[in-house]
Amino acid sequence: MRRTAHGGSVFLCYLINLLLNLEWTIPAWIALALHHFLGISIRWFWGALGLWALATLLSTVLFSALATAGSEKTPPKQNKNPYSKKNSDYIK
Repeated sequence: MRRTAHGGSVFLCYLINLLLNLEWTIPAWIALALHHFLGISIRWFWGALGLWALATLLSTVLFSALATAGSEKTPPKQNKNPYSKKNSDYIK
């Protein structure tokens, strides 16, 4: 199966993954609500938000690395068919 060449658009994939994984920010929003109502530290909010962004980044980089590892080019093989034409037969 032929694979298309990708232009290294990891950043675009990361932004899309951030949008798709927005439900992972629910603990951060709960921590922000607790900050406003109970007075806990705001660091819990930023920590949960940073953990969400870091987990999404790591999964994006992992899948990008797996995609590039599976698309290595196969080396050219020698044509051993005696009835097929060679390149020199086509170019005169």
